[in-house]
Amino acid sequence: MALLLAIITFVIAACVVFGVWFLAGSGARKDVVGERLEAVREVERRGNLPPDVEILRDELLSAMPLINRILLKWAWPTGLKKFVAQAGLTIKPGRIILLSAVLAIGAYEFFDYVFQEPLLSFMAGALIAPLPLGIIAWKRSKRLGKFEEQLPEALDLLGRAVRAGHSFTTGLELIGKECSEPVAGEFRTTFEEQNFGLPLRDSLINLTERVPLVDIRLLVTALLIQKDTGGNLAEILDELSRVIRERFKIYRDVRVKSAQGRLTAGILIAMPLIMMAMLGGVNPNYLHILFSDPAGHTMLIVAALMQIVGSILLWRIVNIEV
Repeated sequence: MALLLAIITFVIAACVVFGVWFLAGSGARKDVVGERLEAVREVERRGNLPPDVEILRDELLSAMPLINRILLKWAWPTGLKKFVAQAGLTIKPGRIILLSAVLAIGAYEFFDYVFQEPLLSFMAGALIAPLPLGIIAWKRSKRLGKFEEQLPEALDLLGRAVRAGHSFTTGLELIGKECSEPVAGEFRTTFEEQNFGLPLRDSLINLTERVPLVDIRLLVTALLIQKDTGGNLAEILDELSRVIRERFKIYRDVRVKSAQGRLTAGILIAMPLIMMAMLGGVNPNYLHILFSDPAGHTMLIVAALMQIVGSILLWRIVNIEV
């Protein structure tokens, strides 16, 4: 018994360690050729690929050929791949799926061995399975937030470069050299795409897909309109920078005024779980019927669904978009 418990604990710990290693170690910069080929593939998906450009190879969704063939049959792995790329990672979708499956099975076996409650074990596996996606979503949110904060400085630099007589593409190259990540990397990729031979319009549209922010859409829209109709590009960039900074001021003011509501929402969401843990610690037999009686199983499922729906509604109320 003790040996089996030690083996299960080792397997779960190893899965967690390898998962953290995969997610943390996959943030290295992509190969330049691979980035450029991916940009060409994005243009091909939109149907704007020039006739003289050929795709040399397809991007693998998994290092394992069997899993890669299975994933290629659906469209959602491509979306997952974009989601991971927006987090600044290069981990393949197949690895994420396998890691989630291993974590779910390990959690189920562990809880089933310790508590011998199939429902509790299934719920534990279902809650732990999305952990890799949750970490990726957190890193994506942090990266996009950092990009949004650095964008006004990049626009100021681009505006100064245009005023000094440099071309717009030279300004993109300056941002890639002078600014910090992640702004530098994304604008450097845009410069390399158009330098590789893609039209500037397609390179800018690729930027909006890699960085799904409202500010980037506004920037690209303004640049494309200016390219077609003309105008003072430096003044447009200065006005965009001012608008983004003003929006940040309003956003921070809203965050301060809604802090109490967000704290209340957090307490209300955590209270049922805290109370359940406290009751289980004080009197374990008091909650045992919920896991042993079929009616208790139904009540737990209904309570979990209501908790999820309530949490979503509360966070939508207190998180105000600006």
